[in-house]
Amino acid sequence: MEPVRAVEGRAYPWGAKNVDTDVIIPAHWLKTITRAGLGRGAFETVRAEPGNIFDDPAYAGAPILIAGDNFGCGSSREHAAWALADMGVRAVIAPSFSDIFSGNAFKNGIVTVVLSQEAVDRLIVVARDHPIAVDLETQTVTTPFQDRFAFTLDPFRRDCLMQGLDEVGLTLARDAAISDYETRVAAERPWL
Repeated sequence: MEPVRAVEGRAYPWGAKNVDTDVIIPAHWLKTITRAGLGRGAFETVRAEPGNIFDDPAYAGAPILIAGDNFGCGSSREHAAWALADMGVRAVIAPSFSDIFSGNAFKNGIVTVVLSQEAVDRLIVVARDHPIAVDLETQTVTTPFQDRFAFTLDPFRRDCLMQGLDEVGLTLARDAAISDYETRVAAERPWL
C-alpha cells in the first residue's frame, strides 16, 4: 500500500446520500478475481445518466469524492473500495460512513474523512471549480479560500495510512520479532 500523507486536487462534488455498495460497484462486477479494471464499473448506474459528474472531463481523475451521509452502506463487498481506488479516488469526504465500508477503505489506502453536513456543503460548492486538500498530518481539509475543516482519524488508522501499512505490511514490520519467537519456540519445543 502506498503511504498517504495528503490528497490534493479536484474533487467530485457529488453529495449523494445513502450511497450503497451496489451503487459504488454493481454486483455483476464481482465476478472478477482482480482489482484492476473495477474503476470502469464504479458508479455504473450513475454513469448511465447523461451529464453525470463521473464522466465530466472537469473531474477526470479526481482523487477526492465528496459524498453525503451514510456513504458505503449496504453489503460488505470490498470491491467497492477496490473500484474507488482503481478510478483514482484516495479520499472520500462525507458526514458519515458505513463501518464496514470505512474499514475496507482503510485497508485499501483510502482516507475516509467525516465532516459536518455544513462543511460538506461548503466543499461541494468550492469543488465545482477549485481543488481541495486533505492533510493527514494536520487532519484538516482546506480550500483555496482559507476554509479549514478539522477532522479526526483513529490514531492507528492514521499511522497505518501515513506509513502505507496494510495488514501484510504490519505483519512484515514485525518480522524480526516473529522470527525470534519461532526460533525460541523451536528450541524450547522441538516436538512441534
